[in-house]
Amino acid sequence: MSTAPEPREIYERAEREGRRRMQMPPLEQAATGFIAGVTVMFGIVALGVVAAYLEPHFGPEVAKLGGALGFGVGLVFLVVGRSELFSENFFDPVAAAIDEDDRRVWGRLGRLWITMLVLNLVGGAVLGGIMTVEAALPAGSAEALVKAAEEIAGKPWAGTLARAVLAGALVTLLSYMLHATNTVAARILVAYLVGVVLALGPFDHVVVSVLHLLMGVWLGDVAAGALVQNLALSTVGNIVGGLLLITLTHTAQVRSAERS
Repeated sequence: MSTAPEPREIYERAEREGRRRMQMPPLEQAATGFIAGVTVMFGIVALGVVAAYLEPHFGPEVAKLGGALGFGVGLVFLVVGRSELFSENFFDPVAAAIDEDDRRVWGRLGRLWITMLVLNLVGGAVLGGIMTVEAALPAGSAEALVKAAEEIAGKPWAGTLARAVLAGALVTLLSYMLHATNTVAARILVAYLVGVVLALGPFDHVVVSVLHLLMGVWLGDVAAGALVQNLALSTVGNIVGGLLLITLTHTAQVRSAERS
């Protein structure tokens, strides 16, 4: 049995991966972000399908749990397929940028974030558009997706922001934990558990929540304004949670150990 890596080794793995991501050609970055959006939309659809099957027999609470269990596969596909959500770039590339200590690197980091966020949403919207075709989804799935979107849209702005901070911390923690694993099986388990917790909240990851809301706009009566508001609040909250609660904390942990 392999031993768990020390924090310094985990951080060094993150730095190497972060440099690789920032050095990707623009087309590779765009394709990676697009695929991630498509992939996470499969998780959203799985949530709707499982919830629709369970609710008539077991009620809404069991259906919500089952939907979260279904959504978890989306993050497994994401991690195993090596595609990247916007917030997955809060740990590895930031660790690399801090290590590089060059002002120009922050411009590359900003472009990476923007590219990933935009292409995540485009990729998810493309697959979501296909899913809105009549009879593309099993019976009841569209209603389950609209219900999930209405729950997200119905939260007050402060609640949305707080849940976005938690989502940013959770997904950034996933990035950290993936570098602490040494096997594919461990990566799958960690990704699945994070996906389930993310959906159970539901915590507002900007890509997941906005794609949920987009399905609510297309399939139900969710207002487009709710989508725009969530996009703004979730982006800010994800950055705060991912950077301040996880990335900078682990950076301080490792740098303090180096000085001691």
